[in-house]
Amino acid sequence: MLPVAPIPLLKHRARLLARRESIPLHAALDRVAKQEGFERWSLFAAQPHQSAAANAVPRRAGTTTPPLLPKLAEGDLLLIGARPGQGKTLLGLRLLLEAVQSGRRAVFFTLEYTEADTRARLEKLQGGMAGSVTRQPIHGIEILASDDISADTIAAHLAGAPRGPVIVVDYLQILDQDRRKPPLNEQVGVLRRLVRTQGIVLAILSQIDRRFDVAQDEPPTWDEVRLPNPVAKAAFTKICFLHAGHVRFG
Repeated sequence: MLPVAPIPLLKHRARLLARRESIPLHAALDRVAKQEGFERWSLFAAQPHQSAAANAVPRRAGTTTPPLLPKLAEGDLLLIGARPGQGKTLLGLRLLLEAVQSGRRAVFFTLEYTEADTRARLEKLQGGMAGSVTRQPIHGIEILASDDISADTIAAHLAGAPRGPVIVVDYLQILDQDRRKPPLNEQVGVLRRLVRTQGIVLAILSQIDRRFDVAQDEPPTWDEVRLPNPVAKAAFTKICFLHAGHVRFG
C-alpha cells in the first residue's frame, strides 16, 4: 500500500496530533500509520515506497558523498541543514558509522524517529557504503529516542564520558517544541559549552524553510534555516547544507 500523502507531511500530522492530545510522538506516528493501513509506524517506514526517496542520499551522476568526520575536530558544533528527502538524516547516521569505524563512541539522540526506524536506516545505509564494512558498527551506535530529549538530558547522558565522542541530534527545531524545556538559544548555548569542555563532535540536523526553491541547483544558506525561535549563527563552529547530492560547508 502506498501512502496517500508524502512522508514529511505524515510526520507533520503526527507531531500535531502528539501536541494536541499530549501523547508521545511514537504513539502519534503509530496512529498515523494505522490510518495508512499499517499496524505501526516502523512497518510503514520499512515499505518499498521509502527505499529510493527517503532512504538514500540524492545524487547526480558522478557525485559522491566524501567522509564527513575528517572535516570535524573535537569541540565542533556542526549544523547540517536540508529540505526533506535531501539526506540530512542519513548524513548524520553516516557520520556515526564513520565514528565507530574509527573506534570512537557514537550516540544518536532523536526526537523524530524510533530506535527501530533508526536501526533500519542504518542497515540500509551501511549496505550502500563503499569499502569493507562489517555489521558490528551498527550495534556500536547508541540510539536514544525520546520526546524528553533536551540539551540538559544530552549533557547528563554524557557526564563523565571520555573525550572525543561523536554525537548527532535529530533535530534542532524540536528541541524546544515542548514549552517545559528551555528556549532553543539557551539549549544551543548549553551544547556549545558541552562540546568545548568535553571535546565532543556534535552535529545537529536542521530543517530548511519552505521558501527555499528545491528546483534550484545551489544548496540553501543560513538565511533559509527554519528558526521558529532565534539562534545565533555564531553558536555553531561549522555549518553544512545538502541539496541535490551536493554537500556544501558555509
